[in-house]
Amino acid sequence: MKWSREELILALSVYYQLPFGKLHTRTPEIIELANIIGRTANSASMRLNNFAACDPAIAGTVGPMGTIRKGLEGGKSVCMPIWEEFSNNKEELFIQAAQIKAELTHQKVEDSLPKSVVKNLSGLSGKVRERMVNVRVNQNVFRTMILNNYEWKCAITGIDIPSLLIASHIIPWAERADTRLDPENGICLSPLYDKAFDEGLISLNDNYEVILSDDLKKKSSEEYFQENFKPIERKKIFQPFDHKPNKEYLEYHRDMIFSKHC
Repeated sequence: MKWSREELILALSVYYQLPFGKLHTRTPEIIELANIIGRTANSASMRLNNFAACDPAIAGTVGPMGTIRKGLEGGKSVCMPIWEEFSNNKEELFIQAAQIKAELTHQKVEDSLPKSVVKNLSGLSGKVRERMVNVRVNQNVFRTMILNNYEWKCAITGIDIPSLLIASHIIPWAERADTRLDPENGICLSPLYDKAFDEGLISLNDNYEVILSDDLKKKSSEEYFQENFKPIERKKIFQPFDHKPNKEYLEYHRDMIFSKHC
């Protein structure tokens, strides 16, 4: 049966949240997609692989095992119009996908979000609430995208407790709209290192090694520095599935945020 526009939008939304290596039938997000649209997990998996054939970041590139990645070309022509429509407007894609999912599952958009994401919306209403829900939709998508890319582990410590993981932006959300949902603009970190990175007390060099600011090094005699920061200096972060931190974004972080403490 032909896929509808709404089904393709949902599929593309899921595609963007998963690394290429997880576009298979055992992935929970693909199983959930299949259940929502009433298709098999195999059908949903194949459609996501069709979108991979549209993706210049995947098609024709070399994977971690040295193989050339192609996606599935067979359904590429079906997916390409949706791909082109949203390739430069991912925020709108995820908002539309959330609305479609809510309609198909007979719930409000905000009901599909984690309670921690919507807990402070209670005092809002009307258009203000709608705008904030849309922002939270996209922020939640970014978190899923980044944590999946890092196998749900802190890139510095390897901590794998979901409630202790944060999708840290390299270029802050408010600074540039075009990088907000770019997987190369995110790193999975535990709260201490997320805060230190956000404040510019630590950063990464172009070799993906942790560097410490001068202000932080002034605390080198403190026990917390010896326990939490000295061991990670020059430590290389764990490499993500597909999307390594963009070196241009890291340069921005060093120049505009990290430099304030050097």
